[in-house]
Amino acid sequence: MTVNTAPYGTWESPIDAATAASRDGRPDFARIVGDELWWTAPRPAERGRRTLMRRRPDGTEESVLHPPWNVRSRVIEYGGLPWAGTDRGPGRGALVVFAHFADQRLFAYEPDVPGSQPRPLTPISSLGGGLRWADLRIHADRGEVWCVLEEFTGQRPTDLRRVVAAVPLDGSAAEDRTRVRELTDDSHRFVTAPRLSPDGTRAVWIAWDHPRMPWDGTQVLIADVTDDGFSGARTLIGGPDESIAQIEWARDNTLLAATDRTGWWNIHRVDPATGAAVNLCPRQEEFAGPLWRLGLSWFAPLDNGLIAALHGRGAQRLGILDPATGELTDVPGKWTEWDAMVTVTGTRVIGIAATATTGHEIVELDIRTGRPRAVAAHHSDAVDPDELPAPVERTFTGPDGREIHAHLYPPHNPAFTAPEGELPPYVLWVHGGPTSRAPLVLDLEITYFTSRGIGIAEVNYGGSTGYGRAYRNRLREQWGVVDVQDCVAVAEALVAEGVADPARLGIRGGSAGGWTTAAALVSCSTFACGAISFPVLDLTGWSAGGETHDFESQYLETLVGPMAKVPERYRDRSPVTHADRIRAPFLLLQGLDDVICPPAQCERFLAAIAGRGIPHAYLTFDGEGHGFRRQENIVRCLEAELSLYAQVFGFIPPSVPTLELTI
Repeated sequence: MTVNTAPYGTWESPIDAATAASRDGRPDFARIVGDELWWTAPRPAERGRRTLMRRRPDGTEESVLHPPWNVRSRVIEYGGLPWAGTDRGPGRGALVVFAHFADQRLFAYEPDVPGSQPRPLTPISSLGGGLRWADLRIHADRGEVWCVLEEFTGQRPTDLRRVVAAVPLDGSAAEDRTRVRELTDDSHRFVTAPRLSPDGTRAVWIAWDHPRMPWDGTQVLIADVTDDGFSGARTLIGGPDESIAQIEWARDNTLLAATDRTGWWNIHRVDPATGAAVNLCPRQEEFAGPLWRLGLSWFAPLDNGLIAALHGRGAQRLGILDPATGELTDVPGKWTEWDAMVTVTGTRVIGIAATATTGHEIVELDIRTGRPRAVAAHHSDAVDPDELPAPVERTFTGPDGREIHAHLYPPHNPAFTAPEGELPPYVLWVHGGPTSRAPLVLDLEITYFTSRGIGIAEVNYGGSTGYGRAYRNRLREQWGVVDVQDCVAVAEALVAEGVADPARLGIRGGSAGGWTTAAALVSCSTFACGAISFPVLDLTGWSAGGETHDFESQYLETLVGPMAKVPERYRDRSPVTHADRIRAPFLLLQGLDDVICPPAQCERFLAAIAGRGIPHAYLTFDGEGHGFRRQENIVRCLEAELSLYAQVFGFIPPSVPTLELTI
C-alpha cells in the first residue's frame, strides 16, 4: 500500500459519516424465550426506532416487529427493560409483552399465531406523558405481567408517582385503569426490580427517595405475597449511604444483592428474615454499576448454585462465581467489556459484549463446556480492522496527585502519515452522566475522526463509575470543578508529553459531558473550540422545580450542594452566567423534543453570547430527544463537528460540507 504524506485532519478516510451513523446503537435487553434468543436492536435508518429481534434454533434471525412499532420505555426518561416473553409450548409459541414508545402503552403479541397483531394491555392516559411501564416480568401462572408503573399526577414534569404493578394479560386493563393491580404504595418516589421468590410467598423490590440518586442510597423492601397483593412491607437492607443496584432470588429462597456497603459493589447473600448479609467475593472491584435504566442485570444465579457475574475495575468482564468458596473464574474469549445485560437459562449464560476493535455482539456461554461464542452481532465488521485506532489505557495525575483514568485513540490511517514534526490535534471526549463512564469499546464515531488524523482522548474524570464509591464521590458538590480540572489535566499532560498540538486542542461532550465542555470553555483557555450536545448550561433552571424531568430534578443536591444553602454556587458555576468569558468557537447541538436538557437552556446561553463576536453554530433537530437516534441527524452532527475542527485547527477536510459559523 502506498502511504501518502498529508497534514493531520486532511487524510481521506473510507469511513464516512453515513457509515458511522448506520452502526449507531447496539443490541440491548437480550433474553431467552423458550429455546430462542430475543433482543432489541437499533434501526437508525427507520427514524431511530428499536425493533424486537429473535434468533431461531437454526440460527436465522428476524425482526419480530416492523415499523412503526418501537420497543422502548420512557420510565424515568432513560427507560428500562421494555419487553418480556414466555414460551407457551407447542401449538401456541411465544407470547411477548412490550412497551411502544409512541404512546407508552403495553402491548401483547403472539408472533407464532397466524394473523396475530399486537393488542393493547394498558390504557392511554390524557395526563402528562401517559402511563409508562418498564422492568417487565411475565408471570403466566398468575395471568399477569409485573412491572414498574410511572404515572403523571399533574402537568409539571415532577408530578409523578411510581409503583410496582401487575397488568392482566387478558387485555381487560386496556380500557379500564382499575384493572391494573398496584402491589406497592407510593411512599417511595422510585421503585424497580420487583422479584417474586421461587416459592411464590415473598416479593422484594428496590426503592429510593429524593434527593438521593440510586447510586447514592437505596433500600431493599420485602413483603409477603397474598391474593390481594403485597402485605407487611418492610426494609430488609439499605439506607441513605448504601447503594443496592440489583437483587435476585437464589434457588434456595435466599436473596442475592449487589451492594456497595464495602465501598465497592460486591455481591452479597442476604437472609430474607433478618437482613444479615455475607459478601460472597470480597474484592475492590465493581460487580454492578449505576441504575440509569431500570432492569439492568450485572449478575444472574444459575440452577446449579453458581452465579454468572460481571466484575472489574474500570471495565467489566464476565466470570462464574462459586458462592460456596468465593472462587471467581473468568470466562475466556476476546471480549473486554460486557454490558449490564446478563441473563441465564439452564446451563446457558447470555450477555452483550464488545472489544476495542469489534462491535457489540450477543455472546452465549454453556457452562458445561466453558466455551463462549458470539451468536448475534451488530455488524460493525463492515469496517476494515486496519482502519481502526489502537487505543491505550492511561492513568494521569491530576490536582492534589489524584488519579485520572482515560483512553487515548491516536490518529491512525494506514494510507496516510503526517509531515515530519507535525503534532496532531486532539479532542477530549467527556462522557455524560456524570455518574457513568466511557467504556473501551469500538465506536465508529471515534474512528471517523482518528482516520482523518484527529486524536481522541476519552476521560473518566473523578465522579465516574467503575473505580469504587470513593472515586465517584469526588464529584460531590464539585460538579463543574473536578470534572473540568481532570479534563484540563489530561489535555495538558498530552501536550507536555509531546503527543498533542497545544494550539489544536478541542473538547466535546453531550448531556453532563456538554456541561463539562461548556464549563471548560468559559473557565480556561486550554481548548481552542468545543462541540456541546444537549447540555446543562444553567444550574438554577435545571434544579428542583425547574426545567428538567423528575428523576434528576434533585441530582444537583449532591453534585453542587443544597440550593437552599448555596444558591450562589448554582449561579457562579453555570456557563450561562459567564458567557462573556467564552473566547473559543463552539458548536451547539440540541434535540427539540428533549425533556431532560430542554432547548431553553441553549437558548439562554445563545442570548448571553449574542453580539460578543464568538463564532458558533446552533443546530436543532425535530423529533430528537436526549441523544440522537436518526441516521440523517447523526450524519449532520458528525460532519458539522468535523467542519468546526477544520475551521479552527486550520485544515481542509475532503468531501465535508462547510459548517456556517455565525458571530
